[in-house]
Amino acid sequence: MFSEKANRIFQSVIETYHVKDDVDQEFKNPFDKKETLIEHLLYRKCWIDTVQWHYEDLIRDPEISPEDALKLKRKIDASNQDRTDTVEFIDSYFLDLFNTIEPKLKAKINTESPAWGIDRLSILALKIYHMNEEANRTNASEKHQIACKAKLDVLLEQQRDLSLAIDQLLEDIKVGDKYMKVYKQMKMYNDDEMNPVLRSKQ
Repeated sequence: MFSEKANRIFQSVIETYHVKDDVDQEFKNPFDKKETLIEHLLYRKCWIDTVQWHYEDLIRDPEISPEDALKLKRKIDASNQDRTDTVEFIDSYFLDLFNTIEPKLKAKINTESPAWGIDRLSILALKIYHMNEEANRTNASEKHQIACKAKLDVLLEQQRDLSLAIDQLLEDIKVGDKYMKVYKQMKMYNDDEMNPVLRSKQ
């Protein structure tokens, strides 16, 4: 199943990141873009999410200086754009994969594309990793550990359900029961012409 491969890659990314646990560490993708494109994209996608997860931790430091906060906000903005671009690359992969499939006459469209489901699966892998840390943190109270364990159980159930839903969606597209239709995100706040603040600076 596709989701099994995705979840394995996400777990590998998160564990690799936490060896150094440093947002500025060098990124190395073990998957060749030409030979294993989807694996390459999945690895990159989860790495972006993992670094941004820790950006979000850092920027919530109540003692962070305004200068450092602004620099970090710029990094988060760039990361968000990179995340969106990578999701769209993943959808392009699936559009190409299924480009010869003729949807059935009564084929239905899904509320989200495969890649945006995969995006949520990557974030879930991060939630599970960090909730597991909290559930087993020895310097936390027993009450905290119990509460986090209950949350972890819910996250694991959610991961199973989302994994199944993604696999079912891909299979439905493959046999023509559903069809893909992808819309670009068309974010406006990074556009020099559409963002009135940026436009006024030209």
